[in-house]
Amino acid sequence: MERKERLLILDGNSLMNRAFYALPLLTNNEGLHTNAVYGFTTMLLKMKEEIAPDYIVCTFDRSAPTFRHNEYKDYKAGRKRMPEELAEQFPLVKDLLHKLAIDIFEIDGFEADDLIGTLSRFAEEKGIEVYIVTGDKDALQLASDSTKVIITKKGITEKEIYDKSRMIEEMGVTPSQFIDVKGLMGDSSDNIPGVPGIGEKTAFKLIKEYGSIENVLQNIDNISGKKIKENLIEYSEQAIFSKKLATIMREVPIDIDLDSIKSNENYDEEGVKKIFIDLQFKSLLDKLPHSEKVEEKNNEIKIEYNFIECLLDLKALFNVISSEYKNSKLYITFQILNENVYSKCYIEKIFINFEEKNYIISLQKILNENHEETIKCLKKIFEDEKIEKVCHDIKIPHTILHKMGVDLNGVKFDTKIAAYLIDSSRGDYELDTIIQQYLKIIINDDDDEGKIRETSLLKEVYKELENQINVLNMGQLFYEVELPLTTVLASMESHGFKVDEDMLTHIGDKFAKEIEKVQKEIYSLSGEEFNINSPKQLGKILFEKLDLPVIKRTKTGYSTNAEVLEALEGKHPIIEKITYYRQLTKLYSTYVEGLKNVIDEDGKIHSSFNQTVTTTGRLSSTEPNLQNIPIKYEMGREIRKVFVPNDKDSVIVSADYSQIELRVLAHIAHDENLINAFKHHDDIHTKTASEVFRVPIDEVTPAMRSNAKAVNFGIVYGIGDFSLAKDIKVSRKEAKEYIDTYFERYPNVKKYMDDTVKKAGKDMYVTTILNRRRFIPEIANSKKMIKALGERLAMNSPIQGSAADIIKMAMVKVYNELEKRHLKSTLILQVHDELILNVYKDELEEVKTIVKESMENVMPLSVPLEVDINEGENWYEAK
Repeated sequence: MERKERLLILDGNSLMNRAFYALPLLTNNEGLHTNAVYGFTTMLLKMKEEIAPDYIVCTFDRSAPTFRHNEYKDYKAGRKRMPEELAEQFPLVKDLLHKLAIDIFEIDGFEADDLIGTLSRFAEEKGIEVYIVTGDKDALQLASDSTKVIITKKGITEKEIYDKSRMIEEMGVTPSQFIDVKGLMGDSSDNIPGVPGIGEKTAFKLIKEYGSIENVLQNIDNISGKKIKENLIEYSEQAIFSKKLATIMREVPIDIDLDSIKSNENYDEEGVKKIFIDLQFKSLLDKLPHSEKVEEKNNEIKIEYNFIECLLDLKALFNVISSEYKNSKLYITFQILNENVYSKCYIEKIFINFEEKNYIISLQKILNENHEETIKCLKKIFEDEKIEKVCHDIKIPHTILHKMGVDLNGVKFDTKIAAYLIDSSRGDYELDTIIQQYLKIIINDDDDEGKIRETSLLKEVYKELENQINVLNMGQLFYEVELPLTTVLASMESHGFKVDEDMLTHIGDKFAKEIEKVQKEIYSLSGEEFNINSPKQLGKILFEKLDLPVIKRTKTGYSTNAEVLEALEGKHPIIEKITYYRQLTKLYSTYVEGLKNVIDEDGKIHSSFNQTVTTTGRLSSTEPNLQNIPIKYEMGREIRKVFVPNDKDSVIVSADYSQIELRVLAHIAHDENLINAFKHHDDIHTKTASEVFRVPIDEVTPAMRSNAKAVNFGIVYGIGDFSLAKDIKVSRKEAKEYIDTYFERYPNVKKYMDDTVKKAGKDMYVTTILNRRRFIPEIANSKKMIKALGERLAMNSPIQGSAADIIKMAMVKVYNELEKRHLKSTLILQVHDELILNVYKDELEEVKTIVKESMENVMPLSVPLEVDINEGENWYEAK
């Protein structure tokens, strides 16, 4: 039997509402809300794939009153106003539909339902099958043998499909009788009154028995139930009127051109891609049906390339480059395997593009042929500073080349780092993603051909990103800080940090004993043994046996998370023990057992440093993360004892910036009082305590200083009186007084905070001293809590980001000076405001001088930068 043509009708308003409330609020980097568009588009693409329609349209409501409003002024009265976060997405989805070549139907005086009814009737008369996609059950009245109504349920993935036979079978009424049901029961969402006292169950029962409202009214005497009878008599006209309001109009005066609404795969694919990229819908890009135009384009960008699989060919290629193309830029990417394990990671292939020529170098194959000669060959190109290289994600290849004995010089640009600086909030800086974003080209292949195609496009990506870096005035940040930092990080990863495995075992035993001791103390306090790691068992002990106040519940019982334990502090001694127990067990699993698993063959830990992860500009580390070792408890600090120098001839040196964020705050806020305090080398916390508590310096108590310290660092993070009160355990009123007094004493700090929030609200981003940019879409959110978060981020990000820039500049400066003097001592770790070095004893004084001078003079500020330097036989002693 020949397949009938199919029309897909989308109920735009209903689906946008469904998607908006089904998905969490999403925003792109410009602060635009996108969750409704994302959900709508996901449903649209899924329906297109499943139904394969020949025609497709989308209907929308207009804001103008409809004929129903004219007949009944209270129609849809009381409906909540559409949230701004949803309203702003309608222009986006309509633009997307235009780009997808999907016709939109909307007309003043009629609802989308009426347009759907008219379109479906027109299609039925033409012998076309109809599929209506909506979240509104009103459309069920349009179901027939040739019209299926697809009702979306539970978010955007589940759905129910109804035609006439399913409605009769499941509901016991025909589609047209469904209008009578609505007339009797009414509809609170549309403010259709119906008959008071008749709900859904009674309405269905009456219509099943009598067929229509009119028949029900003619048979009132036969209906049981005194109150129902009385209401049917009293509200008979209202029932008929409600049925009229609930009936979808199927004769709206609209022109329907089948050619115009034909499902068109030859849509504006580049326009749709741009929308998806701008809205950060990367996952939807691959779901787009490709037009003929794009297939032709894909054929056009097929490229020619040569495989280099033997040493002779590699030498010939590199000789040509070094002699004839020395002034040309090389565009290079690498295929890395086992990159998470230093001793096992290697470069499998190198992809090179220059002067429109493309080469794939099978490096492992050539190394196996002749390792020594291959290394000599690599040195010829990679160590030559005059041969400029443009790369993507150069740090890891640099680390591996360093391990092979090959230095990497002449790197002019790294597209991954540039893309990260331009927008640190994206999270994905793979080359294929950047190509999609900037060149609007999708690379679907992940094989050699796909990789060399990416490399061939690196030149165009480089031009785009270089221009953006210049436009955003990030030249110094990119060329003097982030790009040279790749060399420093590669060196740090290569050198690694030696671990004393015997000490690690000893500390592990110590932890096990301490955990057992605390466990027994918890059992003693609770009066019984139980599984402390089980929230269910712990909840019963705390809230049933010990009768502590219940702070929060979950679906399965009591919550015992960190927030709950914090709220219970001081109410029973068991709480402190449980908190300590959790810290100990986490430390043990993460840093005792965890470190054992990542010690490499050389007895060192080679942590991987990430330059493009945090939105603040700070470095992060993985495999393992050495930057987050908790040091609140002595047991946490002891873990640092396992990190030792390379040998008996060297020591560990720690160089730590003193209160760098407060110094940055003084500088960028131009606050004279704060600046003078640092210039006079005052103890800033004692000074603040004196100001806030209005006492002479010599009368400041340790408790006052401690509270002032919390105020100082709290201000940096935009702390409010509620949080400060909680932190220092005072009343909210006292906390507010402290903050108010602080701002009285340091008025320009308050002005900086206010001005920064105001500017961020306008620009949607903030910048550091070196113009590092952080987007803050949260600041435009209509929800108070999220907006408040955005404001705190706006206050803190320039401070934290500038501190990150300073420590990175210091790393580059220290590294360069050590290299320049050909010293054996090396940087091996960076943790927030601290640099860790392995320093040879015969170089100790020279290195300490280099580090101190480099760090303190790295950036001219209106306050002095101060560095504390210590050394020891392990990291613990040095710190």
